[in-house]
Amino acid sequence: MRYGTEIALLVLFTFLALLGAAFAADEPFRQHMTILFFVLAVSTVVLLRNTNFAPAAPVDPDAYMDGPVRYGAIATVFWGVVGFLIGVVVALQLAYPDLNIEPWFNFGRMRPLHTSAVIFAFGGNALIATSMYVVQRTSRARLFGGNLPWFVFWGYQLFIVMAATGYLLGISQSREYAEPEWYVDIWLTIVWVAYLVVFLGTIIKRKEPHIYVANWFYLSFIVTIAMLHVVNNLAMPVSIVGSHSYSLFSGVQDALTQWWYGHNAVGFFLTAGFLGMMYYFVPKQANRPVYSYRLSIIHFWALIFLYIWAGPHHLHYTALPDWAQTLGMVFSIMLWMPSWGGMINGLMTLSGAWDKIRTDPIIRMMVTAIAFYGMATFEGPMMSVKAVNSLSHYTDWTIGHVHSGALGWNGLITFAAMYYMVPKLWGRERLYSLRMVTWHFWLATLGIVVYAAVMWVAGIQQGLMWREYDDHGFLVYSFAETVAAMHPYYVMRALGGAMFLAGALVMAYNITMTILGYQREEEPIGGRSTALQPAE
Repeated sequence: MRYGTEIALLVLFTFLALLGAAFAADEPFRQHMTILFFVLAVSTVVLLRNTNFAPAAPVDPDAYMDGPVRYGAIATVFWGVVGFLIGVVVALQLAYPDLNIEPWFNFGRMRPLHTSAVIFAFGGNALIATSMYVVQRTSRARLFGGNLPWFVFWGYQLFIVMAATGYLLGISQSREYAEPEWYVDIWLTIVWVAYLVVFLGTIIKRKEPHIYVANWFYLSFIVTIAMLHVVNNLAMPVSIVGSHSYSLFSGVQDALTQWWYGHNAVGFFLTAGFLGMMYYFVPKQANRPVYSYRLSIIHFWALIFLYIWAGPHHLHYTALPDWAQTLGMVFSIMLWMPSWGGMINGLMTLSGAWDKIRTDPIIRMMVTAIAFYGMATFEGPMMSVKAVNSLSHYTDWTIGHVHSGALGWNGLITFAAMYYMVPKLWGRERLYSLRMVTWHFWLATLGIVVYAAVMWVAGIQQGLMWREYDDHGFLVYSFAETVAAMHPYYVMRALGGAMFLAGALVMAYNITMTILGYQREEEPIGGRSTALQPAE
């Protein structure tokens, strides 16, 4: 019977979830296990309805396994819209506190939900889908592991659902990144190890002798995130049927571990993984080779060596030893060089194809993404300098910096990769509408500019107000006055986020119509037909 093993495992996990709900040591755990039980029960029914007793059709070993990639592309677009929508709601909650709805939809629970939805649901699905797409085509090999890629996809979606519902129920480790509790962490570890097996197994059985540089970046992202996740989430559960646990770290060691995790999640999840995306999709869309393959290798090794040491720059002027703070600052400044090496390599790949920026909105999106990557990787090292950090830290300047990188770099390169992949995955001649890609580009870019610029100004104003003293040495402004001064900036931030969300909705419609096989009749972008014209 097809899917016999999968059905047996689903039934087992459903039963365990039911037991967890029945014997829960605390109410949040009971609620979470009840949610898990219903999710798994519905999944079991769906799988049974799609199961038959006919023998499975033989699989062509040379055919690419694009089923999980197609589902991953759809999940990327879906979670992107969800994450951006929650972000707009969170921005409005800061501008208008009455929008905080207790207990499940207050800012304290919605903020980690937004962060995880955008980084791990939207970004994670984009990385898993594109890495499975790229590794097959650059290795000329089918994904390793039989149905294991399907387990990776659906297991990751289960992790997203459990983490998201846990945040709203108040179930998290209550640390810097509000990580999910111990049992969700264990499940993600199992899924991530399966992902590593699929990716590494595909590389090992490759028919192409050379390992393309994009696969090096993807592999470093997968391996390092596994290490970060396991070490940062070392915890001892209070009860095997309870939602509470205690971290194995405490005090300054806990702070250092969290920012070792936090900054390297940026370094390897949001940088190395997406650089793998850049190194494949930019040359493919531009139809040009990578500008310098040697530079890409230098970029790779310099980046992964330096990034792992930069985390302490988040802990300037804290109890962390001064030498550790300085170490983080120095490595952060050195990171500027390999980061810009990658930016230059991406931009120079368009040598001889710069005219495509005018006629190809996908290339335009890629170039803008790389430009935001360059800007964010200059601003980050600058903000790690102690003199600058004394003004910027704990202010909205940091929020502007993070979002210019996350939305400008990660968001735009992901959108471009989806626009490239989807027509090929579903065998379509082209996207439903290139005009809609142009609309998406301008909505997203203007939204990012409004958001980041407003937060930069707000952050500098916050920092200056907090350090303003009068002639007697007293603070001029109370903290409440600095919060009140932020209101117009927060309204503008919500507007910028809404523009970015509107662009994502345009993309969702465009991708949906492309998958359904529709094509919109349009004039060529640039105002001129590409067809040859008779001489006058």
